[in-house]
Amino acid sequence: MSDYAVKNLLEIDDSFGGGGDIEARFSRKYIDSEELGVSLFRYAPGKVATDGHHHKEQEEAYVVVSGSGRIKLDDEVVELKVFDVVRVAPHVVRAFEAGPEGLEVIAVGGRKPEEGDGVYDKGRWPAE
Repeated sequence: MSDYAVKNLLEIDDSFGGGGDIEARFSRKYIDSEELGVSLFRYAPGKVATDGHHHKEQEEAYVVVSGSGRIKLDDEVVELKVFDVVRVAPHVVRAFEAGPEGLEVIAVGGRKPEEGDGVYDKGRWPAE
């Protein structure tokens, strides 16, 4: 492991396969960090991520870098704008909805157990 790493998030393959309404680019393995993960999520205008997720151990923070939207945290919905930072405890279920210009979010997570700790919550934000 080196003392530093540089990786452009846009050069990382979209884990969701590309061409969809949501992009996800995860850098943890590219920056060789045991302590943090930094990811980019892009949501097309008006896209609702109906399936949310939570974690067993990992706390996360999200920074809105462009666009606007909303985040559902358990049963509360919070409006988001550029440069808002949202810290989320591991047990809180979260899901995003993009505004009319889309939504780009940088996610920063702490140490992740080797076996992973993300838990998907289907139908967290059903279509209205």
